Amino acid sequence: MRILLTNDDGIYAEGLCALYEALFFEHEVYIVAPEAERSAVGHAITIHLPLRVSKVKRGKYFWGYAVSGTPADCVKLAIYELVGEVDLVISGINRGANVGVNVVYSGTVSAATEAKILGYSAIAVSIDGYEDLDYCFAANFIAEFLQKLPLKGLKTPFCLNINFPSVNPSRIKGIKVVPQSQAKLKEFFERRYDLHGKVYYWQGAEEHTETNPETDVVALKEGYITITPLHYDLTDHSMLNLDTSKLSLV
Repeated sequence: MRILLTNDDGIYAEGLCALYEALFFEHEVYIVAPEAERSAVGHAITIHLPLRVSKVKRGKYFWGYAVSGTPADCVKLAIYELVGEVDLVISGINRGANVGVNVVYSGTVSAATEAKILGYSAIAVSIDGYEDLDYCFAANFIAEFLQKLPLKGLKTPFCLNINFPSVNPSRIKGIKVVPQSQAKLKEFFERRYDLHGKVYYWQGAEEHTETNPETDVVALKEGYITITPLHYDLTDHSMLNLDTSKLSLV
């Protein structure tokens, strides 16, 4: 397959390198990724600044294209200018889980949903941790996933959000296909003062309030690899029967 790799942690990120190492023997792999970290930028695109592209080498060999913009920019630019059509886009492997409402904020997931918008199947990959991550296991799982799962039998273009628990592979309980949690985050803003006495705020969040075990948040926490099919249709279909008969245009 022709595979495009991208991420939101930047072109030098370990997770991206691990994916490449696991895939390039069997597939034609291209890399177009942000030149630096672009975490939590959501589905932002760059329209008021030029997009700069530079070729990046790994050792003596060409590695990929580094883009000055966002993950969504990278996918657009790759498809329209740098790479052309591909069979699959893979975004990751991200440091930190992308489950629940965080899916909306994630640059990693947004790169995958951008691919689906453009008509290409995609997979977003994340690990629920920030230190001592086993990128090799996750990358090899994705390589096997592509070999054994009948992707051609899925409705295309598809977008799958895959999250790995940050535990020893021997402790992973299994794989669950689960919906995205809709539970709220416990968010807060910490009020601080700079050296000049001026107030600034540092945003943070505690764990999800979700308790349903059949959602991505809880299943991941319990030690399962979670797979959540995503789409970009934000329509609330339950409200399409809204009665507008009493409204006047006069």
